[in-house]
Amino acid sequence: MLKVYTLKESEAWDSVVRSFRAYDTYWLSGYVKAFQIHGDGAPLLLFYEDGKTRGIHVVMKRDIAQDERFRNRIPESEYFDVTTPYGYGGWLIEGEQTGPLFDAYSAWLHENGIISEFVRFHPMLQNHAACGDFYEVVPLGEVVHMDLTSPEVIWNNLTSKNRNMIRKALKNEIRIYNGRFPEIYETFRAIYNATMDKDGADDYYYFQPAFYASILEDLPQNAQVFWAEKDGTVIAASIMLTANGRMNYHLSGSLREYSSLAPGNLILYQAALWGCANGFQTLYLGGGVGSGEDSLFRFKRAFYKGELHRFSIGKRICDMARYAELVRLREETDRSYFPKYRA
Repeated sequence: MLKVYTLKESEAWDSVVRSFRAYDTYWLSGYVKAFQIHGDGAPLLLFYEDGKTRGIHVVMKRDIAQDERFRNRIPESEYFDVTTPYGYGGWLIEGEQTGPLFDAYSAWLHENGIISEFVRFHPMLQNHAACGDFYEVVPLGEVVHMDLTSPEVIWNNLTSKNRNMIRKALKNEIRIYNGRFPEIYETFRAIYNATMDKDGADDYYYFQPAFYASILEDLPQNAQVFWAEKDGTVIAASIMLTANGRMNYHLSGSLREYSSLAPGNLILYQAALWGCANGFQTLYLGGGVGSGEDSLFRFKRAFYKGELHRFSIGKRICDMARYAELVRLREETDRSYFPKYRA
């Protein structure tokens, strides 16, 4: 009924994922391997099937004792929680009878000592809709995607200001290229880290070379870099994820001194044209920082005039007594953060 796959069974894992109509890159084994390297936990694929309903769910299982705030305060291999990988995830369900699926999953959570679960649902798939009876589902901000139906649709969905920025980039002889090879990922890392420095980002968002090596080696058909050059210098770059008719804007960075030339605008426009030519239907851009309607959100909104999707998260406390115990150990927590003991 409920089978669990680890990365040691990556071929079987990906075969199961690709058997689902709505899957995206975030469910593939090669995607989560990079985040295991990054220290986000042990990736697991849960596959449920009973003849009437089937579903898949990817989680990162984390030993809470390895969190620096609990080290030497609780025993190892006893307190766990799970979360969806960085990006998006949640249950993909085919069939209407979800009760037995969630009963089986609830039993697995209990048997494996899981105290809480945090889910980032996929905004384009709206897969939170089938999970409202199991999780506390919380809708957050709006997110943006591009319609890749045709070059004309792509262009017509751009705001006039955005079109002018793209024209400016072209006039300044910015060139866009795409591909996958070690050197471009190394260049991307340098540009991305400089962008994180500029933004004052948390340490979590600095990824090590092994992380990028995993994206290169473990997602050979599903990840590549689009980059902008000016006079032979790479001035901006983005990692794009592709699978099952969907493109996703994953990570991005640019050199501040070239920002007036709008290389980021041109990258997204040219990536959209590439996606259209290669049979992809949408390019997902995401939203603002913390789901807010900030400058990042407004930049993305300039690429699509149509109706937006909304991002939702899911929360579940699986063991209330142990959850309360961990919160007490923290003494001071952020009430808005989930789970509170990791605030």
